Amino acid sequence: MIDLDALPMRIALGQFNELTDEQLAFVKQCGCDDVLLNTPKLPGEERWEFHDLILLRTRAENAGLRLVALENVPRGFYDRIMLGLPGREAQLANMQETVRNMGRAGIPILGYHWMPNGVWRTSRDTQVRGGATATAFDLELAKNAPLSHGRVYSEEELWDNYDWCLERMLPVCEEVGVRMALHPDDPPVETLGGVPRLFRNFENFRRAMETHPSPMHGLDYCHGCWSEMRGGEGVLESIRWFGERGRLFYVHFRDVVGSAERFTEVFLGDGNSNTVQVMQALKEVGFRGFLIDDHVPHMVNDTPWGHRGRAWSTGYLQALLETVNALG
Repeated sequence: MIDLDALPMRIALGQFNELTDEQLAFVKQCGCDDVLLNTPKLPGEERWEFHDLILLRTRAENAGLRLVALENVPRGFYDRIMLGLPGREAQLANMQETVRNMGRAGIPILGYHWMPNGVWRTSRDTQVRGGATATAFDLELAKNAPLSHGRVYSEEELWDNYDWCLERMLPVCEEVGVRMALHPDDPPVETLGGVPRLFRNFENFRRAMETHPSPMHGLDYCHGCWSEMRGGEGVLESIRWFGERGRLFYVHFRDVVGSAERFTEVFLGDGNSNTVQVMQALKEVGFRGFLIDDHVPHMVNDTPWGHRGRAWSTGYLQALLETVNALG
């Protein structure tokens, strides 16, 4: 298993779902040594198996990379758990075995979310700087959406289901040394499609971390989502609070203009936050994880996963980290 605590704060690349020769080369050409896969294309309709995971890890290592995290199992692996439906016990057993298999394969982090109806956007081609295209969200356009899961769920129902799951997952994580990193709800509004968005504010994240204080439980700190909360106010405070308690496992470094009810994703440096201050805050709390670009605007002639947009964002982050390290 990779000793994550022995590594410095660093820039990685992620949000691929497979490791093609092209993507492996792209990561190295961007100057990164670490890679994260999001909802990787792996066999299995109910869980991930050891053999497939070890092949994924060694494919990265044979290209000179560390596979440091897998983010998001398919929602069908644990949708019944999130919604408290019949069959959740079987899903839990498979999720526990998935985590055991990750530990056996030496993959140290599982990023997860608690969004039964996923990420929402109301535009995927909003123009930003220079005609680049980005995603956007407007609650006014989404508020009349039909129920995504047949009925209205209460917030306490989702909390009960969350606590039931974490009480049973974290002992397995501790047994095999795999960290679970919680992503915010995106967008972090109160409810969408009849399902509450639990992880939309500081108070609810604090509740989750204090209720489940395992050293294997922390945050996939999505800066973009935290920037959406309160229009960017509170970003630095949240980094300090969770960082000082060792709960920041890795960072999605993106930004938006606007707030949760209406925002557009933009290039780093054009959004709500002062990115130098954000990077400085991470350094001050002793953050030793990795930062990845995320949801980058698409530039002219990009591929579907964004060569130019991703190269630009990764270069920006590398320069930002070097600047903050030079400031001491």
